Amino acid sequence: MLPFSLAELARIEDAGLNASAPAQQRLLDGWLLRFSPGKAKRARCINALSAGRLPLAEKLPLCEEAYREAALPMIVRVTPFSEPPGLDEALAAAGLQRFDDTRVMVRLDLQGLDPELAIDGLCLRAISCDEYADAVGALRASPTPERTAHAARLRQSAVPYQAFLLQRDGETLAGAQAAVEFDMVGLYDVFTVPAARDKGLARALCAALLLHARDAGAQRAYLQVDADNHAARAVYRRLGFVDGYAYHYRTREREPA
Repeated sequence: MLPFSLAELARIEDAGLNASAPAQQRLLDGWLLRFSPGKAKRARCINALSAGRLPLAEKLPLCEEAYREAALPMIVRVTPFSEPPGLDEALAAAGLQRFDDTRVMVRLDLQGLDPELAIDGLCLRAISCDEYADAVGALRASPTPERTAHAARLRQSAVPYQAFLLQRDGETLAGAQAAVEFDMVGLYDVFTVPAARDKGLARALCAALLLHARDAGAQRAYLQVDADNHAARAVYRRLGFVDGYAYHYRTREREPA
């Protein structure tokens, strides 16, 4: 049995929603609709926060109309907290296909972390959110509109982000962001350049960010990772993270970009 209460996991879900909030969002009968044109699906999907009053057969067409107006595919994020009960089965029956199984991994106690950033010649450099969005976008070969949307979301976030690059002789090897809200820190956009993988850099970088957040008052940490990204999940497990809960998306289209 995992050492998490439903209340603790619900707080983590709230923190993840707060840290990913774009400026382009609105409520529709208890559901939070997000319309960021960026790559992150959590910033351009529906989060079913409460059951509302409309039957699903009336609510879904309204949501689809809203996403058509925004020129985005309608994507519904399904979590253990989604409302109403039985939503996932109802969406499947309505023809929405499931994709992108994701795990929210949690570490409830940041005590006992050991400094791991002790690799000779490495430098941890703090950069602006705009610089970070551009660095991650370049690594992913993201088009300019996606990079711009990413930077704007980070800049406008109600939960402040801190972005860091791990470099050697001015060359970027890895990067990550930390979003701290009260006693909780979320790790986001962790990346390692292909030529520098399997050298322990992501683990060292994440440990450094967790220590930095702990010194600023954070007591627990969370992150979101694709369920089938086994290499990343192994790194996070070595850092003391375990699975807290799972979520996935549904859409009428097949795995939208």
